[in-house]
Amino acid sequence: MGSCLSSPSSSCHDFNQKESTKPSTKPCMICMDEKSFSDIFRGTTSCTHSYCTECTVRYVATKVKENEARIKCPDMNCTQLLEPYTCLDLIPKDLLVRWDKALCESLIMSSEKVYCPFENCSAVMVVDDGDDGDKVTQTECPSCHRLFCAQCEVPWHAGSRCKEKKKKTKNSDKEDAMLMDLAKQKQWRRCPNCKFYVEKSLGCLHIICRCGFHFCYRCGSSSDMHHSCRVARTSRP
Repeated sequence: MGSCLSSPSSSCHDFNQKESTKPSTKPCMICMDEKSFSDIFRGTTSCTHSYCTECTVRYVATKVKENEARIKCPDMNCTQLLEPYTCLDLIPKDLLVRWDKALCESLIMSSEKVYCPFENCSAVMVVDDGDDGDKVTQTECPSCHRLFCAQCEVPWHAGSRCKEKKKKTKNSDKEDAMLMDLAKQKQWRRCPNCKFYVEKSLGCLHIICRCGFHFCYRCGSSSDMHHSCRVARTSRP
């Protein structure tokens, strides 16, 4: 899968270079300490708010931990979003990977999806029909590299026309069944609020979904930090 971190030509270093003729220090708008311009970072070209490297990394790490993919400028009154490509030379690699994953999942949630029809794969992909409006048909799964028809959701039918009616009547049930099977294999838990599947890799059972809902990963009920799960600890989530 490709990265969801777009990479325009500009970077966070451009800001430092443009400011090189101004005073040598600038206050960070989070910690308010005077910082050298080499340590000052602006995460978006759409606003003028700037912060020191340490505060920026800590802020992004907190938001990613809270499952926020679209991270806004730290200024309380600013609605501009941080542009991930400006952070490539600043954010630790493991944090960038987690942010990238969150962005990709957010894109998948809001886009039309198609699943690889092969039972031993079932990879999920985002449908992009392009600007010309032509429907995508022959598709290669990026996971198993086998060809299938994105319209019929069956192995590629060279020489045959798409059977749209068959797809429309069976598509929804098929997608739900495949997703539920995958969730069962991976032991994912479904958020009671937005119904999006969540996978816990580390940490406690208290989950904060990307929709902002708090729930217990073991029993699936709404919870706060003081929730006492009644499900036996030996049971599987």
